[in-house]
Amino acid sequence: MSAIAEKQTGDTLTSITLPPVTRLDLIKYAGASGDYNPIHTIDGEAEKAGLPGIIAHGMWTMGNLSKLFTPYYEEGFIETYQIRFRGMVFLDDVISLHAEVSEQTEGKITFNVNAKNQKEEDVLKGKVVFKTY
Repeated sequence: MSAIAEKQTGDTLTSITLPPVTRLDLIKYAGASGDYNPIHTIDGEAEKAGLPGIIAHGMWTMGNLSKLFTPYYEEGFIETYQIRFRGMVFLDDVISLHAEVSEQTEGKITFNVNAKNQKEEDVLKGKVVFKTY
């Protein structure tokens, strides 16, 4: 593992591919987050809402994205996190997480981050500012 402070513009963090999204993942997330909106856990309720099926919580995807920075928490922390949701995540989707350095200043590294589904469609894009100690 290389030090995050040594990253330069254009460098990337090691991408992460999550296992396929399961109903159990979303039930667990609902319990942990307190977001019990049934469109995330009950097929019939998702269909009533006009969705083709259950969708993952956007914050579930966003939370998973922070896993990219887990190896570097001894060197600093996520100072800011700005995200735009670009697409829905469905059961069995395989989500890959990516981060690329867009700017490096004294004590701060800005990353362009995204999450893509198995069709290479962005489901989430944004910026993370990682502050080093």
